[in-house]
Amino acid sequence: MVEIKEMGTRASALAPLAWGPVLLVVAAVAAPLLITLGGHGHDPDELYFIAAGAQLEWGYADQPPFVPLVAWLMDTWFPGSVYALRLPSLLAVLAGVIVAALLAREMGGHRRAQAMTAAVFGLAFLWYGGALQTDSFSILLWTVVSWLVVRWVRLRRDGASGTAADLPLLWAGVATAVALQMKFLIPVLWVALGIGVLIAGPRDLLRRPLLWAGAAFALFTTAPGLLWQAANGWPQLAMSEAVAAEQEILSGGRLLFLPHLLLVTGLVAGTVFFCFGLWKLLSSPDLRDYRFLGWTVLGVIALILIAGGRYTYVLGILPVTFAAAAVQLQLRPPARWWRWVPTWPVIALSAVLTFTQLPLAATTLFAAGQRDDLAMQDTAGEEYVWPAFADSVARALRELPPPERAATPVVTRYYWEAGALRVLGPRRDLPNPVYSPSRGFGYLGSPSDDTQLTLLVGWAPETARELFAEVIPLGEVGPAAGTELGRASLLLVAGPREPWSRMWPGLRTMAVLSS
Repeated sequence: MVEIKEMGTRASALAPLAWGPVLLVVAAVAAPLLITLGGHGHDPDELYFIAAGAQLEWGYADQPPFVPLVAWLMDTWFPGSVYALRLPSLLAVLAGVIVAALLAREMGGHRRAQAMTAAVFGLAFLWYGGALQTDSFSILLWTVVSWLVVRWVRLRRDGASGTAADLPLLWAGVATAVALQMKFLIPVLWVALGIGVLIAGPRDLLRRPLLWAGAAFALFTTAPGLLWQAANGWPQLAMSEAVAAEQEILSGGRLLFLPHLLLVTGLVAGTVFFCFGLWKLLSSPDLRDYRFLGWTVLGVIALILIAGGRYTYVLGILPVTFAAAAVQLQLRPPARWWRWVPTWPVIALSAVLTFTQLPLAATTLFAAGQRDDLAMQDTAGEEYVWPAFADSVARALRELPPPERAATPVVTRYYWEAGALRVLGPRRDLPNPVYSPSRGFGYLGSPSDDTQLTLLVGWAPETARELFAEVIPLGEVGPAAGTELGRASLLLVAGPREPWSRMWPGLRTMAVLSS
């Protein structure tokens, strides 16, 4: 048995990893996801990732290259399989469960604390294993960095010194380098952590050579992406502005940032552990060595809030609070009046509430072929319209005379339409090149200047007439009325008023919503 001393969280030895309970949590998270993983169609962003990965670059307008590369590889190895496409995100969440338990262990957590941290992590981030998305990997890498920094603190506290004691900081730099290939977001964590260390210590962390060696490695490996951004006018900055504007429309902006954050921390258990863990990081003498992490959490929230970012950008720092809460419950039980809250029955209730939100009902509905307007109004329902949308555009193109058909590129208004046609079109005999000025797609190519005819999908006729001398409406295509996507206009245009190469930069936009 590990002997706990009465000096903060100091321990004479590191507790063994609770492999049994942690692997049970891994299995409990994996089971419902494995059942539902292929139960709904491509998410619009998944289609974009596949299309972007097929034109692999050092960078993209809206993100680094890692997720597009993964999407393209999975779609190449397992063509058309949404199940295979999403497996990497599922594995990232399962790995995160284990790393979260390791984080609690480094903070002094024994078997129960490790298991509870793993369980709360699984509840909070279960959804991120159900679709291929950057957040799945970003959350994992933020947790890895937090674990490594906490490990450095624990080794230093236990009297270790020299290069071996500082190696976690070097590895944290490597993890940061990997995270920067997914999102340019993790510097927010390091800025907030630096502020936290300056406030609460240990300031010696900022003087460790291996910390800066890791930072240099991260900068070196990110340089190609940064050079791509510089060569293309830093479109990532425009993307950040578009995200901030969309948050005002979709989520109430900064005013509702914190309420939304609390709602996505994992229902009952995650919300309690987040609030309790943050409070104890900032106040408990038992967690004095990790006081800087409480300031780090506040710093991350403040920086993302000021920048107008999505509340989901904060999620990677939550495992720190989960671990702190579990360790504190192990060391000092909470007051009797709320002691029932952080218990296994409450975690079990949270699990039931979380699992019932998985897309089992939607899977059954669409498998039965029921595609009425009411069903399609659900956001998840939009994922089922893309094959029908691609079929509609392919049929419209087949109605053109053969010589014109092959030489007519398709330009969609939004990136999700272009992604659907790029990925699903070839399987429907749609050989035409597909472009869009929307988001990152605007940097994946444009029609050539010698293009005679162009098929516009989803464009307003009045906008088309401003850009082209001749506009011929061909009707509408796409999903049934009642979806968020709606039906898309189909316009055959000719006579661009400017060459495409000159017109295209002005058409590019990162915004997909307007108030």
